[in-house]
Amino acid sequence: METLLNVMLIRFTVLAGCLVVAALLLFTVALTLKRRGKLDDVRRYTDPAAKAALRAAARRLEGRISATPRSRDRGGR
Repeated sequence: METLLNVMLIRFTVLAGCLVVAALLLFTVALTLKRRGKLDDVRRYTDPAAKAALRAAARRLEGRISATPRSRDRGGR
């Protein structure tokens, strides 16, 4: 049992470490772009892709909500 908990703790630590490194890398790239004055250009190029991704996620979420039975259909409140 102790070995399993150690493995789970190590896995969580590696995952958390990767997330921290990714956040620091993203922050460094954004700061570098801002200092060079190119952050607005990057925003202009990535804005359509980000909006499309959000629309796709909203459609996917909307499909899940409409596919799940509502509580009133099951006799709940």
